[in-house]
Amino acid sequence: MKHENNKKKNHKKIAPAVARNRDPILKVLKECMPPEGTILEIASGSGEHAQYFTEALAPCCWLPSDPDQSSLDSIRAWWWDKQLNNILPAVKIDSRDALWEVEKNPPTPAIEAMVCINMIHISPWDATIGLMKGANRILPPGGILYLYGPYKVDGSHTAPSNEAFDQNLKSRNPDWGIKNLEDVQECATQNGLTFLKTVEMPANNLSVIFRKD
Repeated sequence: MKHENNKKKNHKKIAPAVARNRDPILKVLKECMPPEGTILEIASGSGEHAQYFTEALAPCCWLPSDPDQSSLDSIRAWWWDKQLNNILPAVKIDSRDALWEVEKNPPTPAIEAMVCINMIHISPWDATIGLMKGANRILPPGGILYLYGPYKVDGSHTAPSNEAFDQNLKSRNPDWGIKNLEDVQECATQNGLTFLKTVEMPANNLSVIFRKD
């Protein structure tokens, strides 16, 4: 059993930004997430957010997902530390897919909200389109979509650090980069989502909240 535990721990990824942003994000989530049901997280990455938020948002269930197998392994490794009852087994989801795993095998309880943290700027635009289409298909009327990350506003960066980060992202992949907030809002509107508000966050990031019509 000890060998098995060590093997699971070796799969853990650590995202340094999580320790810095998790409490400000959680404060907003507590204000906008439903009181019960399942919260689907798209692009869960390391799984550190999933573990932290699951414990704080009970009795809601948290369903992490990611398209990358090493990230799914990390999510499971972080879960192993606490083995919380209200975190559901991670599923493989690429937001660009026409049909997601949770549509083929819906979780219990049903999905009432979606969360996507730090994906939109580290992915091509069609991943955002897929995210909005998926939210339209999956969320019930009144369901919440929560986004977090850096955005340009009115076509301009909100800080020099964001501009430098944007250049770094594009040097790594020309399809990546910080997106215009207005473009994201328009994409959401086209997919049956109503923009509710933005919340300014530390390090020049934004929480962006939508509601399914």
